[in-house]
Amino acid sequence: MGRAYQNRKDSIAKTSDAKARVYSRYAREIYVTAKSGGGDPVGNLALRSLIERAKKDQVPSHVIDKALDKARGGGGEDFAVARYEGFGPGGCAVIVDCLTDNPNRTFGDVRLCFTKSKCKLGTPGSVSHLFDHSAILVFSGSEEEAALEALLLADVEVTDIESEDGMVSVFVPHTEHFKARQALQDSLGNVEFEVDEVQFVPQNTVILGEEESASLEKLLDLLNYLDDVQNVYHSAAS
Repeated sequence: MGRAYQNRKDSIAKTSDAKARVYSRYAREIYVTAKSGGGDPVGNLALRSLIERAKKDQVPSHVIDKALDKARGGGGEDFAVARYEGFGPGGCAVIVDCLTDNPNRTFGDVRLCFTKSKCKLGTPGSVSHLFDHSAILVFSGSEEEAALEALLLADVEVTDIESEDGMVSVFVPHTEHFKARQALQDSLGNVEFEVDEVQFVPQNTVILGEEESASLEKLLDLLNYLDDVQNVYHSAAS
């Protein structure tokens, strides 16, 4: 119990410049998801979940619609997924997920962020084994047992489930994301998910000192400023 995960709502941008970067990242992810799986959210569950998350993070409708129209048009950029792994302050593990149209540029930019913060970029697979690739569903309520029963009846593999402060948090393998989501909605009715996303959840966390925490904050700030970076996950204790 007590799995650590990063709720993106905690880091919603507060400045206009940062908000623009958040909108751009959502637009890019919506475009890629719609282009690969279809532009209709009814038939593309990943797209539907992503749009719902974007709306919760206050992304304007015109940004979402523009990305969808662009994907449906069939043209546009050809983005590829790029994942980089490395070691942050205190030996904490770091995973950087990107969408890029120029992998060489993105690799150089990410490597520079690690170098500037005196951290080390590793090889593919060097730290990902220290994380679980999990789907996380969090909703208001206290029906932990009812939720678990619904998931087990739907033959969903449950990694963890907990109820705390009036919220139920469910962790399942990322491959079970939509199956688990549907099972909870079918059993519990109109569930509104506070968190509905796939993340890398650290199996163990590292406690950092004050100086190490400042170094990690510098690394995260540098990475988050890059347009190609979509998400950053780390194993440092919050």
